[in-house]
Amino acid sequence: MSETAFHPGRLVMVDIQGKRLDAATAAFLRDNRIRAVCLFRKNLGTEAEVRQLTRDLREAMGPDALIGLDQEGGSVVRATFLPQPPSAMALGAAGDEGLAEQVGAAVARGLRGIGINWNFAPVTDINNNPANPVIAERSFGETADTVTRLAGAWMKGSMAAGVACCIKHFPGHGDTHVDSHLDLPTVDKSRAELDALELKPFQALRDLAPSIMTAHIVYPKIDPLYPATLSRTLLGGILRDEYGYDGVVITDALMMKAIAERYGYAKAAVLAINAGADMILAQGSLDEQAQAIHALQDALTRGDLSVERGRQAQARLDKLARDFPVRFDDYQGAPREADDRLMRRAWAAGLSALRGAVPPATDRPTRVLVQDEVPTDGVSEAGPTGAQVRALFEGYRDVEFVSLADIAALDWATVPADGRFTIVASTHRARYGAQAGNWRPDLHLVLWNPFQALDVDAPTVISWGYADGALAALGDWLQGRGQAGGQSPVTLN
Repeated sequence: MSETAFHPGRLVMVDIQGKRLDAATAAFLRDNRIRAVCLFRKNLGTEAEVRQLTRDLREAMGPDALIGLDQEGGSVVRATFLPQPPSAMALGAAGDEGLAEQVGAAVARGLRGIGINWNFAPVTDINNNPANPVIAERSFGETADTVTRLAGAWMKGSMAAGVACCIKHFPGHGDTHVDSHLDLPTVDKSRAELDALELKPFQALRDLAPSIMTAHIVYPKIDPLYPATLSRTLLGGILRDEYGYDGVVITDALMMKAIAERYGYAKAAVLAINAGADMILAQGSLDEQAQAIHALQDALTRGDLSVERGRQAQARLDKLARDFPVRFDDYQGAPREADDRLMRRAWAAGLSALRGAVPPATDRPTRVLVQDEVPTDGVSEAGPTGAQVRALFEGYRDVEFVSLADIAALDWATVPADGRFTIVASTHRARYGAQAGNWRPDLHLVLWNPFQALDVDAPTVISWGYADGALAALGDWLQGRGQAGGQSPVTLN
C-alpha cells in the first residue's frame, strides 16, 4: 500500500465478546489495524477487570486508540459501578446549566479512570413526540433552547475532564414513532421544519462537539433514497458543507435492523464513508466486522472510495485521539465520593410532581401495584425490579404489594375498592394502551418513560429514571423527607 493510502480498518469501530481480550480478537485488531472499540455491558465486569481490558485494548490498538461506550445517564449506562448519572430529562427538569456541566465532568472523571476516552453522549435529539419509543427521557426536553443549553453545558464539563463527547443522532431522532434498532423510521418533514427545530442543537453546538453520531432515519423530503447515515445530502451537504463541521462523524451501529436488513454491512459501510462519515460502528461477529473492512478495501481498489476521502477521515480520527488520549487516572476516595453525592443531588433536583401529587401518610393502608421484572428493551438495560420498588416503602406500616407479570394488562376492575391508598408503579419504557385510561390510582409513580404520565389520569411523580440516586430521591419523597421541585421539560397534560 502506498504512503498516501490508508488502511480501511482505521475507519471501523468494532465491538468484542466477553470481559477479556482473547488472543484471536487481539490478533484481529492488530491484523486489520483497528483503532476503535465500543464496549457494552457484556464487556464490563469488575472495575479492575475493565481497567485491564482497556489496557489490553490500548496495547493491541496503539497509543491512538479510541475506546468508547454509551454513558448517557439514566437508563443508558454501561459502567454501572461508577457513580450513576441522571438522565438528560432529569437534568432538563432540574433546569440548571451549572449542574449539567458538573454532571458531565463527573461522568468523564469516572470513565477516564477506566481507560475510556470517547463517550457517545449527550443526546441532542429534541423529544417533541410523546410516542417516541426510544428517546423519551434520554432527551433534555422538547425545545431547542433547553436541549442546546443543557447539552452544551454537559459537553463542556465532559471535555474539560478529558473525555470526548458525541452528540446524537443527526439530524434528529426526537420525532419518530419507530425504534431504528428494530426498523427504519421515516420523518416526513421539510428542510424548513428541520431547520426550525431538530437541526438547531446540532447547528448551535457544532463548534463545540468533537464528534457527531448519525441517525438511521429517512427524511424523504431531504433525501428520498437513503437514511441520514448513508446520505450525502445530509452528511456531506448540510453537516459538512453548510455547517462547515470538521469534527468526526460516526455512524450509529450498522447492525441495527434499520440498516442491516436493507443494505447489509458491506454496502452500508461504503455508502456511509462516501456520504461523509469518518467511522462506521460495525458490531457483530469477527466475520461480520471483517465484511465491513473488506468492503471498504474493495471499494478503494475499485475506485468507488477515494484515498483522499479515507485520509481525510483518518486525519479527523487522529486528531480526536490526540485531543482525548486514553488515560488511567486514579478515581477513588474523596473525588469519587463527591461525584456520587453530586449524582444523587442531581437526581433529586429533577424529581417532579404533577397534578397535585402528595405522598400518603406512612400509617395509611396502602396498596402498590408493580411489575415483577422488566427485561432489557435492546437499547437500555433491564428496568427496575419489583423488589426495588418495594424497598421504597420501608417504614410504611400497612402496605399490600400486588406483583404483576405484565402491568400493561391490568384490568382496573380487579383492584379492590376498599379504601386503601392505591399506587401504580410504572417501571418499563413502553407507553400504555387505551386500557390504562380507565385506571384510577391515587398516585402514579413513573420510573422510566415520563410520557406514561399521559396514559394514566392520576396525581403523578416522575423520577426520570431508576438508578440508585433516582430511587433514593423518590423514596425520600414517599417518606416525607424530600421535595419534588423539578419542572417537566416536556408537556405532560
